[in-house]
Amino acid sequence: MSAIGTRGQSVRRTLAVRAARLATVLAWVGGVALSGVRGALAQSQAGASAPGSVDATATATADTARKNWYNDPFFALSNSIAACPQPLGPLMTKAEAEDDAHYRVERGTTCWLAHKCAKPNSYLYDPDIAAAIRRQLEGDALFAGTSIWITVQRRFVYAEGCAGAGFDSAALERRLLAIPDVEQVFVRVRSDPRRPLPYKTRSTAP
Repeated sequence: MSAIGTRGQSVRRTLAVRAARLATVLAWVGGVALSGVRGALAQSQAGASAPGSVDATATATADTARKNWYNDPFFALSNSIAACPQPLGPLMTKAEAEDDAHYRVERGTTCWLAHKCAKPNSYLYDPDIAAAIRRQLEGDALFAGTSIWITVQRRFVYAEGCAGAGFDSAALERRLLAIPDVEQVFVRVRSDPRRPLPYKTRSTAP
């Protein structure tokens, strides 16, 4: 066999091994990403079918109830403005969670496939990012007189809430972008109570 033919076989074997490894990683990531929501959905369905709970109204309420199915980090960084509506954050209905399951696996692995993440799924960075935000920013003078919630999803950070007229949104964006592993930051803060909210709440969600 020629040297070219030998090299060709070697390349094909290498590609086959890489493809097999990739398939294994994707299968594992998919299982991890879906297991949480499937478990929650199973509990919800079990509760709906328990004796004495089979009721059309109760079932409809369970189907439209919103919760954090994927346990995305979601917390208040400050709470000085009592009248500020809480953002919707990662809260979804059961149907929305089911629809989102496949896309979370796909979006989460894009970072790893592009060699931009060391971890096989970008959502795996979120708990550490949230912990770093708490350590570095909770109680900071920047948030005096504000009510701001933080949501972290696949290395994206959403800062939503209310603040006074002099609040420096650009400074908040810079501080959040400085957190290790944060990819993008979205600041949606209302500084004028007469203006519409720049974020979704439970009452404004579709």
